[in-house]
Amino acid sequence: MPSLTNYDGSIVATPQRVVRPETVEQLQTILKASDQFPGPVRAMGSFHSLTPCASSPGTMVDMSGMKNTLDIDLRKLTLTAQAGLQLVEAAAVLRRQRLQLMLNAEIGNMTIGSAACCQSKDSLDGVEFGQVSSYVTAIKWVNPAGELEEASEDTNAGLLSFMRASYGLCGIVYQVTLAVKPLEIVRFDYHCVHLDDLTQQQVSEFLGSNESAVFWTIGRTVVIKSRNRATELRHAWLAPMRRRAWSHLGAYVSRAICRYTPGRILSLVQDGGFAFNSWLYRVLSAIGGFSLYDPDKMINYAGTPASARYAFTFWAFPVRDWVKNLKAYVEFRDEHARRHGFRCNMQLGSYFIRRDTSSLLSYSYDGDIISIDPIHAPSERDRHAWTHFLEQFNEWAHARDGIPLLNQSPYVKKTHLVAAYGERWKTFSEWVRTVDPNGRMLNPFFHELLMQPADDLAFSTTASAGVSGQ
Repeated sequence: MPSLTNYDGSIVATPQRVVRPETVEQLQTILKASDQFPGPVRAMGSFHSLTPCASSPGTMVDMSGMKNTLDIDLRKLTLTAQAGLQLVEAAAVLRRQRLQLMLNAEIGNMTIGSAACCQSKDSLDGVEFGQVSSYVTAIKWVNPAGELEEASEDTNAGLLSFMRASYGLCGIVYQVTLAVKPLEIVRFDYHCVHLDDLTQQQVSEFLGSNESAVFWTIGRTVVIKSRNRATELRHAWLAPMRRRAWSHLGAYVSRAICRYTPGRILSLVQDGGFAFNSWLYRVLSAIGGFSLYDPDKMINYAGTPASARYAFTFWAFPVRDWVKNLKAYVEFRDEHARRHGFRCNMQLGSYFIRRDTSSLLSYSYDGDIISIDPIHAPSERDRHAWTHFLEQFNEWAHARDGIPLLNQSPYVKKTHLVAAYGERWKTFSEWVRTVDPNGRMLNPFFHELLMQPADDLAFSTTASAGVSGQ
């Protein structure tokens, strides 16, 4: 029986079959022939997800055999390609036409099939939307019965909203059309603030005066990284160094420190590393940041060895509460370290994503958000401690009305999703039962998370009681 391991090594799938189709007809055969290809059937892109959303004990479909670019429409400004094409590959094709994706997500190995139907994030291109699926204008898939279906903004936009959230539960996506735009230069600037001095008004003013931003918290220093369009390249030599830091150096050094430093001085050595990291950001701030061609911010992790990989989690919070939640998180982080002797060895990320109702399960459906994303490079020494931290963090975030992602929030529970997405999670669960009544695509992960008819009744009763009590 084959085994497949995800990017950060936290998930090992053992399907009965792994298949690599090259045609739509082969996809249809896979879904029709349940005797040859046992369910559940799950499509897999680069297997970068941090949850078992793509895993299956039945059949896993490797989409890397379907990655052709089918059309670049220079009039409509769209790219149409097969679902297995990775974002970095799409960016290279578009670059030759002086074009780029609307959203150049930093994890460049995401396939456009996954990006079209799963949750994603990017602050540094999030001038309009911060989720790749929001720029999908058309999508084609093979449904669980092996039949061909399609949706587009022109024909059935309502269905497209469900498809952008479908996670392969309605079948296998094989073709995607994305909006594109002319190639741009963007500038990154850096501003460092002590956490104690950070206010919600500062954050609001900063977001109002820049196109977009991402936030990094290192110890008690908050680095605000802004993104704005530019007209010329400046300090562009820093762009490949940034990519190298994320794809190799940062996680490699952080893991090595945790793995080889004696426990009695580990905290001191980590503090030194954090101080150096903060100093680098202050240098970037002093030189006025840098600019680059927008697609060059994408990072290709294909060549990253296991020793240089990192893991993370993502929970979204309303912008209006972010500073309060960030300060509460730092208290939680420090208290967890005192009690359990564990803290994350990489900086905390926080992504600003604008309100977006393009997908039924958009995590910014109800308003602008900023996330809280602990990042860690685990080793054998602390992998169990990292897992325990994630579980504790989930409960902390859930208690503060955080919103998790199905592919980037490890150990997410049904109670988290019901609380975060409410009626939309109920609607999505009902839709999945309608489009796949026999559960051909339904793996154990989603079976545990989706609401069942009994859950629907309990949810309706609870919701009615809540309204009555107001």
